[in-house]
Amino acid sequence: MQFHRSTIAALAATVILTLFTADGSGANAESSEISKAAATSAPIVELTDETVPATEPVDFVSREVAQPLPAETAAEDAAAAPTDASSLAELVADMPASASLSREMECLAGAIYFESRGEPLAGQLAVAQVIVNRSESGLFPGDYCGVVYQKSQFSFVRGGKMPGIKRGSAAWTRAKAIARIAHEGLWDSKAGDALFFHARYVKPSWSRTKIARATIDSHIFYR
Repeated sequence: MQFHRSTIAALAATVILTLFTADGSGANAESSEISKAAATSAPIVELTDETVPATEPVDFVSREVAQPLPAETAAEDAAAAPTDASSLAELVADMPASASLSREMECLAGAIYFESRGEPLAGQLAVAQVIVNRSESGLFPGDYCGVVYQKSQFSFVRGGKMPGIKRGSAAWTRAKAIARIAHEGLWDSKAGDALFFHARYVKPSWSRTKIARATIDSHIFYR
């Protein structure tokens, strides 16, 4: 009986020792795998104020910005760009024939058309220059239509109205071009600062009190 008990005790001790050895082996294996994984992975760097790269603050536009389309910008630049034409005739040819006119520019072009469409280009520009000069002088109405429609100033105006214009004619195309050239000051006119003009075949009384600036074809221009 005593031997039996000692035998049982020995067997129990053997079982406990076997179980303890197996648990330890599994934990060690797990710890070893973690160590191997940690050794092969990238080191973890703790970010501090010194290691975080500085960035510039971002400014945001508080309102919508409209960027013109390239085609529109090119068209506007071409329309506004100064010309390098070598003659008035070349400059007239360079003007866009299809450009629409404001009411003011219609008045200016209409006066050129009716007063001087049979004149050379220099004569047409001189007529336009007189209207531009008047509008800027402070002595006449301050806009082209006011100057053109001022009572008893231009004989083609009847009853406060301008006659019909042949808008498909070459004369009207030239008048529109001359109007724009005069308005934008793209070509110097021989009329200079003239405020008055009349046809050479008449001699109005007021001409004796004015200073002649130029004679261009069939018109004389005065200040």
